[in-house]
Amino acid sequence: MPRSSDDTPAMLAVVDLGSNSFRLEVGRVEGDQIFRLDTWRETLRIGAALDDRNRLTGAAQRAALACLARFSERLRGLHPSAVRVVATNTFRIASNAGAFLVKAERTLGYPIDVISGLEEARLIYLGVAHVLPPSPKPRLVVDIGGGSTEFIIGRGLEPERLESLKLGCVGMSQRFFADGALRAEVFTQAETHARAITGRKPTHPRAPHSRLPRSSKKTGCPRAASPARASRACASA
Repeated sequence: MPRSSDDTPAMLAVVDLGSNSFRLEVGRVEGDQIFRLDTWRETLRIGAALDDRNRLTGAAQRAALACLARFSERLRGLHPSAVRVVATNTFRIASNAGAFLVKAERTLGYPIDVISGLEEARLIYLGVAHVLPPSPKPRLVVDIGGGSTEFIIGRGLEPERLESLKLGCVGMSQRFFADGALRAEVFTQAETHARAITGRKPTHPRAPHSRLPRSSKKTGCPRAASPARASRACASA
């Protein structure tokens, strides 16, 4: 495998097994920078595939393994030292995650690390910090994921305060908007739930439901702070 002059692999790859989507990034190392060569994301919403015993369903496992088999094709030929694979919230809480990960590692061909919420927060901050202009001022980074939300305060490349909460877009969608429609009273329940978890009260009172449209809309599950997920190769290098 090609290597740079300081014996760092010339190619690096990172795989993020998230609760909303699985993501693959491949980059080329040039000096102290990583240039993105390839990206592949598949939205599996695996965080919504836990049964009443908190087990990943068979259908979800099959879909996940099929995705990892496709990732494996893109990763073929890369040395294990050049690949980092992390799994986040769903794999922290699923009761059968261990058995699934054995199959997942065999399919992907690389070891998978189930990281803690605080480690996830640390990597998120480092990923963001690497793609923002340098600044001595404190920064707040928030990443809303499928199964958890991370809050990080830091300066430069150093995270100083880390927090990870079990509050994600997939879980919230399943709990409050399973039918895909936004209704004012349910939106209020979701808002109250989120405030209870974050331990915060609204700082600027607003008229009840003032931002809700009259017609129902289908809920989505956007990814916040995408540079963090996209740049974990920088963080783990």
